[in-house]
Amino acid sequence: MADWQGLAIGTAAWGAGFGIVRALSGGKRSWDFCNRCISMVHVFVCIYLCMASVRDWSRPLDGVGTASSPSEMRALKTSLAYFIYDFFCCLLDVKVDYANAVHHIVTIVGLGYGFVTQAYGPELIACLWLMELSNPFMHARELMKEAGIKDTPLNMLNDLAFVVVFTLARLGAGPFVVYSTLKSEDPLTVKLGAVGIQVISIFWFYRIARMVVYKLTKKKTKAQ
Repeated sequence: MADWQGLAIGTAAWGAGFGIVRALSGGKRSWDFCNRCISMVHVFVCIYLCMASVRDWSRPLDGVGTASSPSEMRALKTSLAYFIYDFFCCLLDVKVDYANAVHHIVTIVGLGYGFVTQAYGPELIACLWLMELSNPFMHARELMKEAGIKDTPLNMLNDLAFVVVFTLARLGAGPFVVYSTLKSEDPLTVKLGAVGIQVISIFWFYRIARMVVYKLTKKKTKAQ
């Protein structure tokens, strides 16, 4: 039986964390800045829980379509609670990113399905892990921007790391996870979720590519 109480407590805990960060900032930092601080915490918690739940590192996708292990359920519950919190937190911000909202909905549906059925742990954990790998650099980029660390070598290095890790994780390993899911006995719902996440990853890659082109063009213009 799904641990609904634990999910509710987890969601409230992420929200309380945001409230604490918001209070400590004394109103000097934006809503998005405070939220990204919580998102950064989730990144490292999520990556640790996902790695700790892998059954066999030599065959990380072994067991696709089977019942989720307790450690996989813990990782799914923790991240599902976070994404529920983050979805509503982003909606309450002054500027709503609708593309990000769609990403949250797809993620919540996918993780929620695994949480309710208590199955499909290996493929969901692999997908979750790959999604979060590049997020530290994405959040750091926005945090540095508000902190005034913009157009610096550190900022450029962070952007480069973000592009490389995102591309390798989402467009390199990602399609392999989707392929493994599609050829498995997983229900259509799970397969559509895997494809949906991959499509969103391609969309985000398009936006990232535009950012890179803009930065390189801007740098070239300054040099002239």
